[in-house]
Amino acid sequence: MKKIYISIFALSAYFFSGCSNDYLDVDQTESISTKDIALFNNDEGAATFVTAIYSKFLDWNMTSFSWIGLSSIASDDADKGSSPGDTGSDKDLMDALTYNASTPSTSEIFAANYEGINRCNQALSIVPQLDQANPALRARLLGEAKFLRAFMYFTLVKTYGGVPIVDRLPNPSSDEDRIMQLTRKTSAEVYAFIESDLTDAIAALPNKSEYAASEKGRASKGAAYALLAKVNLYQKNWQKVVDNCNLVTGYSIVPNYASMFRLAGENDAESIFEIQGTGSTPAKGISGYSNTQGARGNGGWGWGFNTPSQSLVNAYEAGDVRKNATIIFRGTTLYDGRVVPVTVENERYNYKAYSSAFTDGWETDVNIKYLRYADVILMKAEALNELNQTPAAIVLLNQIRVRAGLGNTTAVSQLDVKKAIWKERRVEMAFEHDRFFDLVRTGQAVAAFAVDGKTFVAGKHELFPLPQAFITQSNGLSAQNPGY
Repeated sequence: MKKIYISIFALSAYFFSGCSNDYLDVDQTESISTKDIALFNNDEGAATFVTAIYSKFLDWNMTSFSWIGLSSIASDDADKGSSPGDTGSDKDLMDALTYNASTPSTSEIFAANYEGINRCNQALSIVPQLDQANPALRARLLGEAKFLRAFMYFTLVKTYGGVPIVDRLPNPSSDEDRIMQLTRKTSAEVYAFIESDLTDAIAALPNKSEYAASEKGRASKGAAYALLAKVNLYQKNWQKVVDNCNLVTGYSIVPNYASMFRLAGENDAESIFEIQGTGSTPAKGISGYSNTQGARGNGGWGWGFNTPSQSLVNAYEAGDVRKNATIIFRGTTLYDGRVVPVTVENERYNYKAYSSAFTDGWETDVNIKYLRYADVILMKAEALNELNQTPAAIVLLNQIRVRAGLGNTTAVSQLDVKKAIWKERRVEMAFEHDRFFDLVRTGQAVAAFAVDGKTFVAGKHELFPLPQAFITQSNGLSAQNPGY
């Protein structure tokens, strides 16, 4: 996958346009010429269209600074960091929960995911036309495209609530298609669409073990089941969570928690789906992901944003190995021997974004683990507890605690076990872009943000605002979220 990412850029620029000034008004390619069919009408050519979707996750506006601001800095796990006067364009607003419908971070994530969805729709339209490519390969590629489209719609629905469903390449001259692009669906409709895509993906995708080493970053059947379980979790469909978690097979939690966030731990036994970094020029890693979160100041190597909060530090129990695997502390020595001098500006930094080989590089070898088996275990534990199977939930919770160097939980009652699982999710998954959304879906947000010194307004902050430019463009077809 790392090599494939590199070869895709010229094709992406040619075929896969992003959003223009109109958020969902994209130049579409419903068909390709006979000449281009001949060029891409083979196995390698067919794969290229789907690889272009994966490459979107490496873009600055998709998985980097704005996503960090929205999913992490806005949560109680992190503060803005950096220098007091450096806002990072809007990261001070994200930190204080004072963002609005014109704030760049919230607007960029909306646009970036629709750019990715456009690539998915391109692939779903064009790959079936490539009749000289292997039929089994084409079926798998379509499954990958559906998984990735579901992944992007899941990001959108948990971030903004109901959004437009664009499930094909619209005709720019069609009023009907224009309305489709600008009309919000309900959250329930978006979740149903996601589930449909994932069902199709499950039928087409192979297991992780069936991929060649060169394609280890591609979506698998296990990834689709795990994402479907998470979609069920957000809808509180507890039995479906358990059923889909049970179908995520062939994975295990690794003995050493810290190893997962180092180069040697990429795509390990616990990894279900992760965005692949590359780490060498001119290969393309995730633009700015490591650099923007690196230690700042004298002896530092980055911009210093997204610093772990005191609230997060306090959440770790004594002896929890995850604390020092998640947080870089000023004045300490890292696993590769690098000393973090006392002269850096902030007390703490995100260890999971650290690259040893390309410490201050704009594009590094850091992968982002989006789905891993510990998450599946905790999802299943939460669902079992809700289904009044608390003893079984405790067994799963203790698996995660023991790996962290802790003893078994002392929680016994259903309510206490629920709280213990929620706390375990926080320290287990810190800086893996789940915390804000976990607080919202579990109803903890108001109290949790208050502990961190932030004011979470119920009825408003559960969702981020849709971009004002999109609302204006929709001309009444889409209403803004409450409070904005």
